[in-house]
Amino acid sequence: MDTELSTDYIELIQFDVSAAGPHCKVLVGDLDGDGAMELLFVQADGGIDDRYVPHQVQALTAYHLSGELLWQVGTPTEDAGGLGSDFPAQIYDWDRDGANEVLCVMNKQFLALDGATGATKRALSLPGDEAHDCIIICNLRGTEHAQDIILKDRYRTLWAMDYDWNVLWSYEGNPGHYPWVFDFDKDGKDDVIAGYDVLTPQGELKWSTLPLEDHADCVWVGDVQGRGDQQIVIGGSVTVMYDIEGNELWRHDGSIESQHIALGKFRADLPGLQIAGLDRIVRGDTGGKMTETGKDGIFLLDQNGQEIWKEERTTNGWLTIIETMRHWDDSGLDYILAYRRGGGVLPTLYNGHMEPVAVFPVDGYVVHADLVQSGFEQIVIYNAEKAAIYSSVQIDIKDNPVSKGLIESKRLYASTLYPGGEYV
Repeated sequence: MDTELSTDYIELIQFDVSAAGPHCKVLVGDLDGDGAMELLFVQADGGIDDRYVPHQVQALTAYHLSGELLWQVGTPTEDAGGLGSDFPAQIYDWDRDGANEVLCVMNKQFLALDGATGATKRALSLPGDEAHDCIIICNLRGTEHAQDIILKDRYRTLWAMDYDWNVLWSYEGNPGHYPWVFDFDKDGKDDVIAGYDVLTPQGELKWSTLPLEDHADCVWVGDVQGRGDQQIVIGGSVTVMYDIEGNELWRHDGSIESQHIALGKFRADLPGLQIAGLDRIVRGDTGGKMTETGKDGIFLLDQNGQEIWKEERTTNGWLTIIETMRHWDDSGLDYILAYRRGGGVLPTLYNGHMEPVAVFPVDGYVVHADLVQSGFEQIVIYNAEKAAIYSSVQIDIKDNPVSKGLIESKRLYASTLYPGGEYV
């Protein structure tokens, strides 16, 4: 594939996605095994209060990058649930046959669907009535590949399942939104960062960050201070960093609510990694009703938790999501991707000085990935009608590459509305 470097962005394609219905979340993965990614639009059930009750999947609609409909399972509805919490769906090769499945919860069953056709391969009973807030793929038994599954309800219970669907263990605590799994001691088994609690692969409590207040909104793992080991950074009531033994290294309490954080090398002039954060300064909900009067702001911390800068926002908007954007261009630095900003602010890539690198021309939700093995990541912005794909390089996303085998990215198969992750 020929590429042409650009200092701004290029719109590669735009296509109609209205057949998927409104209020979808998009997952990215190679569904048909051709070496290029597909876009899976996931619609959730409505008629629930997703502050307390977890969603199930209403419909799944898969598109090629050309905009061609690949398959659809379920019936989209105009009364779909909103994106106020996670949807229980992921793309992953669970049975290790070299092709991805779609894992999801529909009609109170855990389903494994054929990625290429949407046909049901397995239908399994849930371990608990509300065990469908999200899906976490992990390796708790030390097998060759990650084939264990953690399910959770909104805020209390985890269930760990093996591939044969035996309950390995369950745990009650304060697991936050999306627990992150990571093999800290390199024994082939994942520890579980369940919000403010860190669990062994056997589901036993190793240590806890309590008495932090509220719950963990997001969890990151990375060598923030360049020490050659991993640290854990948690965003919630504060932004706080621990070593893997549970010793607090620093905390930043200069925010009202640290709703999202993102680790990255955003500044070349600073040592280690930096931590971008999103502070919900004024929440825009009153008496259970959403309003437009809230306000948030992005901030940046250095490796020691010291604030470098904080956005002084002049527009309303309090539901911003930020993520680390890697490999957008050849600068060697990461960017802060911010979307769902409100107040007329469009999705934007910021550098480590809070300077816009790219302001995209349409609003909507955003996913990003290297869609065709180009070496660069592309940005997909979508709403209920259209999806548009942007890149810093000119590539032909319709000219799918020869398959180089299944490309698996933990960031993509651990998709969540509350972006956490690992910087390794």
